[in-house]
Amino acid sequence: MAKKPTDPNYKVIAENRRARYDYAIEDDIECGILLEGSEVKSLRSQTSNIADSYAAVEEGELWLVNAYIAPYDKASTFNHLERRKRKLLVSKKELASLWSDTQRKGMTLVPLVLYFNHRGKAKIKIGIAKGKKNTDKRQTEAKRDWSRQKARLLRQGN
Repeated sequence: MAKKPTDPNYKVIAENRRARYDYAIEDDIECGILLEGSEVKSLRSQTSNIADSYAAVEEGELWLVNAYIAPYDKASTFNHLERRKRKLLVSKKELASLWSDTQRKGMTLVPLVLYFNHRGKAKIKIGIAKGKKNTDKRQTEAKRDWSRQKARLLRQGN
């Protein structure tokens, strides 16, 4: 099997690994993110966290709330706020569907991955999700444990 050539510009900055455990992700979309200069420099050094953040549609715009981007230490005078609201860039059609999903269907917008795409632009992947109950979480854990055990047994059999 041939390996894919890796793109030097594509780089995952932060990943919300717990989102797939806590939520049932039904769909995801890629959004642009409006950043200040010091935020981009800080992201290039991979100092961010999106685990506690969420996205919300407010006043006809999509916002990323509570995402942490560490201050850039070399930008002392023109530094940014770490947990400010950041505007997400989507088309009007996508925004309308996100609004209807959150308001009418009771879904949640969860950030999954923050990354630089192949052109070097900062992007964020937002998942349209529904919260899992404790029983669903237990089922997910049981499936994961069984797949690990099955792989272990197959290795021992060979």
